[in-house]
Amino acid sequence: MSEEFRTETDTLGEVRVPARALYGAQTQRAVENFPVSGLRLPRRLIRALALIKKAAAEVNKESGLLEPKLADAIITAATEVAEGQHDEHFPVDIFQTGSGTSSNMNANEVIANRAITFLGGMIGSKKPVHPNDHVNKGQSSNDVIPAAVHIASAEAIERDLLPALRQLEAALAAKAKKFDPIVKIGRTHLMDAVPIRLGQEFSGYTAQVTAMIRRVEGARAAICELALGGTAVGTGLGADPSFAPKVIARLAKETDLPLRQAPNLFEALAARDGLVEASGALRSAAVSLTKIANDVRWLGSGPRCGIEEIHIPELQPGSSIMPGKVNPGMCEMLLMVCAQIVGSDATVGWGGAAGNFELNVMIPVMAYNFLQSIQILSNGSRLFADRCVCGLEANVERCNELIELSLAMVTALAPRIGYDACAAIARESVKSGKSVRKLVREKKLLPDDEVERLLDPRAMTGT
Repeated sequence: MSEEFRTETDTLGEVRVPARALYGAQTQRAVENFPVSGLRLPRRLIRALALIKKAAAEVNKESGLLEPKLADAIITAATEVAEGQHDEHFPVDIFQTGSGTSSNMNANEVIANRAITFLGGMIGSKKPVHPNDHVNKGQSSNDVIPAAVHIASAEAIERDLLPALRQLEAALAAKAKKFDPIVKIGRTHLMDAVPIRLGQEFSGYTAQVTAMIRRVEGARAAICELALGGTAVGTGLGADPSFAPKVIARLAKETDLPLRQAPNLFEALAARDGLVEASGALRSAAVSLTKIANDVRWLGSGPRCGIEEIHIPELQPGSSIMPGKVNPGMCEMLLMVCAQIVGSDATVGWGGAAGNFELNVMIPVMAYNFLQSIQILSNGSRLFADRCVCGLEANVERCNELIELSLAMVTALAPRIGYDACAAIARESVKSGKSVRKLVREKKLLPDDEVERLLDPRAMTGT
């Protein structure tokens, strides 16, 4: 059955809009103009847009700029949108006009048409609720979209990312404590080094995640600054000066976030430096997690012909041809997440550099990449903690075996017999296959009790 349409008009003329659509002419034009990727606004961004429209209607009602019945209908409609009841009516592609005007109008039209139905009007008529004159009152796409991006980002950081990172931090800290008695060989340049405790190694990973949390929390401050009140170019034309602060106060209460108006609205519209800063914190986290995930999969490599100092949880078969093979899938998942985040950060950084005079015109793609990075970093960190780190077990026997085989054990003898003598023992150990301990005893370079004291691996690892 062919789809039915209604005819609407905007400033450019008539537009055919699907009859059942809550959006209107401007959204339909965007759908037709930008069939680029199939990527849509993230859920959190739709929610943030709706929260702004709701708070704006509340303030405009309070100030007498909106009739109470119109304001109440807008507030109810915006609440529905914020709750996700009408996401299917947000079809505009991410790759659109760089200010996000199409998405702002998409929100205005959906909320207006839903409000119209509450008041007994006809969808698409713009009566008695107009998307521009009523829903968008006191606003511009140029201040609404940056503000919505910041609200969505701040909520995603606070509700998703920080809890996930704290969960990973706790899982690694628990392993650091559990593994503290276990001595293993250290490695530098991928070569044998002096002993280290497995718990010390994991304490380093824990500290990396602690630093991630600190960096993300530090970047959150800039994200909580909103461009609302700047309207088109930062001057606030068309809005009462008291409008934006009142809206932001309501948004802060609604989201339980420390939102505030940006101290300079010209900067808040013209640049996206705060988003670039926050994306850099995500990139830093991705770099750190790459190190951790790589180490874990190498330490667990084997199970017979690798390092095999730890056992990684067996979650699923690893090969369609090699029976019994199990791969470090959770580590590889996290590595791919990190690769995606580094690439997305490049997009955010490049987008941040593309401001022209009074407005940045890369906001939708920056927002999409940043919010996706938060989503996959949150999910990846949580899954890595739950399904990998929590199930890690130490292979104590293997750790002891590799320590005894290590040439680097000779380092502890250098203060007693000298660097050159130690180097000679290391070379002979390679050729003969004998351990450092056995060679020193055979050569009677030191008394046996001193050899045992100096070659005590645990004593080499400090306190």
